[in-house]
This record gives sequence, structure tokens and C-alpha cells, in this order.
Amino acid sequence: MELRLQRNPSSARATTGTLTVDGQFECYTLEDVVRDLGPRGEGKVQDETAIPPGTYKVIINMSPRLGKPMMRLLEVPFFDGILIHSGNTEAHTKGCILVGGKLAGDTIAGGTSTAALAALKAKVQAALDRNEPVRITILPA
Repeated sequence: MELRLQRNPSSARATTGTLTVDGQFECYTLEDVVRDLGPRGEGKVQDETAIPPGTYKVIINMSPRLGKPMMRLLEVPFFDGILIHSGNTEAHTKGCILVGGKLAGDTIAGGTSTAALAALKAKVQAALDRNEPVRITILPA
């Protein structure tokens, strides 16, 4: 399964985007601001920086912080514990990717994130159950 996140240019607060699954629109995304990380990650602002563009393996495993199975991106340079989860504003991201059914400016519209997350997670879990690798490619704006 191929997930593709196409970012929009960052605002002063956040970065919105769209997520497709195998070429079909799935949902909208919200991340922290994209920053120049530098060669050793020195440009990263903890919990306020979007992950670098690239292709990453996606798994589902137990989140120690959230206490439930979550979609996790692996081998993200300079980052650890990157999840795809629900939320509405950049304050909820902590470097992770939020999903939702609708955007409201540079936030996820209220009441749309939980359903979008459940639909995406079900598709990812089905692919993993078929022993199909799941990857996400994050494209720059």
C-alpha cells in the first residue's frame, strides 16, 4: 500500500496537506511547520517541526504514550515516535501527522479527525494483515 502526503506551503503555525491511498484521495493532513533541519538536525524545534520529506515504512503498534495501537512511521531522520493520529491544531501534532475529513484554515475541522483516522487505520491494518508493506511518501510543498 502506498500513502502519499502532498504538503501545502507552511503557514506561520502549521502545514496542511492531502493524503492519498494508492492514488485515491483519503483525507487532509496537518503537521507542524516545515523547517530546515540542517545536516545534523540542528534546525529542529522539539515538538514544533514537521518531519523531513521522504519515504517511510508504516506499521501499527502499541503507543506507550497513548496506550493503544497506532500507525507509526519508522526510520525518520532526527525524529522518533512519529505517529499518524487524530487532532485539530498544531498544538496536537508534537511532530506527528494529524488527519481529518475537512480543513478549516490551518487546522483540521472539528468533528472530522476521529472518523478520518479510523478509516485510514482500517485500510492500513487490512494491508498489513495481507502481509503487504505500507509506505508513506511525504512530498515537499
